[in-house]
Amino acid sequence: MATTTDSPALVGTPTAPRPGRWIDEWDPEDEEQWSSTGRPVARRNLWLSILAEFLGFSVWQLWTIVTPNLGKAGFSLDANQMFWLIAIPNLVGATLRFPYTFAVPRFGGRNWTVVSALLLVVPCAGLVWVVQNPQTPFWLMLLVAATAGVGGGNFASSMANISFFFPEREKGAALGLNAAGGNLGVAVVQLAVPLVVIAGAGVALERAGLVVIPLAVLAAVLAWRWMDNLTSAKADLAGYAAALRDRNTWIISFLYIGTFGSFIGYAGVFPTLISTQFPDIAFTWAFIGLPGVPLTLAFMGALVGSVVRPYGGRIADRFGGARVSVVAYLVMAVGALGAVAALRTHSFALFFTSFMVLFVASGAGNGSVYRMIPAIFRAGVDRMDKTAMTMAKREAAACIGIAAGIGAYGGFLIPRGFATSIKETGSLVPALLVFVGFYLVCIAVTATCYLRRSGTRFADAVV
Repeated sequence: MATTTDSPALVGTPTAPRPGRWIDEWDPEDEEQWSSTGRPVARRNLWLSILAEFLGFSVWQLWTIVTPNLGKAGFSLDANQMFWLIAIPNLVGATLRFPYTFAVPRFGGRNWTVVSALLLVVPCAGLVWVVQNPQTPFWLMLLVAATAGVGGGNFASSMANISFFFPEREKGAALGLNAAGGNLGVAVVQLAVPLVVIAGAGVALERAGLVVIPLAVLAAVLAWRWMDNLTSAKADLAGYAAALRDRNTWIISFLYIGTFGSFIGYAGVFPTLISTQFPDIAFTWAFIGLPGVPLTLAFMGALVGSVVRPYGGRIADRFGGARVSVVAYLVMAVGALGAVAALRTHSFALFFTSFMVLFVASGAGNGSVYRMIPAIFRAGVDRMDKTAMTMAKREAAACIGIAAGIGAYGGFLIPRGFATSIKETGSLVPALLVFVGFYLVCIAVTATCYLRRSGTRFADAVV
């Protein structure tokens, strides 16, 4: 009888969510709830979110590794067309990040994860269809590639969802894991797809899409069964409005184009750059008993960039995000100049090493620029004024979402920059020199806005 009386009170709690897995009583800052039932629930949602986001990034970047293999399947595309296929998913994905940010408060984190995972089936099925016919019109291929952008939008909704589950003291680590897990999807797809599409005789590019479809469905099923919706997850429209009015949001977004935009842009073009600039370079898995199956080293760029990202944030915690970001941009400029020298001497070793430098620096810069955001919005705020500090946190959170979307446009600009450079000059060198100039501008902006020690609101802040 007591059990019957008490049980209704449990409905809506972490241990007994309402139908649809809705949790009404959720406060991660409540130490008692967090230590007893909150942490296991949050971690379960985190790991399933990472899986869904990992697949989202994989689908987002499918065309980066399919495109350089289209020639082997009988397609005849020029450089401009190839770079369009690489760039268009990034353009769509960057744009979708903005509405995806508000999807979680509107529909629920668990519900939207199910929907966003199932949406990944669309670009995969489209890829399966178009790559089997070399006579497919280019406009249709471009349209199908554009649908892969749904995978890029997943990052925004996944990060927004996880931010509601964790307390402030653990939020940074949780979001770092979530972001790194998604970024690793780029490396895995670039490593796995060549093995999948050329296993046995011939080239079967459709397998690149077929292998992901059951995984996307599995992620949706797991999310439906084990993830949760939070009633407390609300869209902070006031925080977004305040962030949009703050010039620092736009400065940070510009700087994030230089770090994350570089990472995702270079990750997208690296397989194609290797295949077009150094077609004589070939590696196989023969040494592990799989003769004839090609290995592309392009995946290593996305891998090291993803792994380094959390360390960039940690180093920035010690030395300041602005200082680490300046160093990251400087190293990126050096890496781009190294790639220029490699192209002029036709040295693959120098080319590959230079791009590894670019990936390491851009990955570290991703962490350091994100580290700057909360410090920037806290600077000049009276720590004893709880209302002002709360608003600063809300603006910082909104800035992170805005910068994530704008920064992703670099994934479109870099491939199109290379395409224009080849079309106008027949070389990648002019594009790389433009990128060097851009990194120098980023250094100047960071130093001017956040490293000057006098006359700014950041004089006493470790940004």
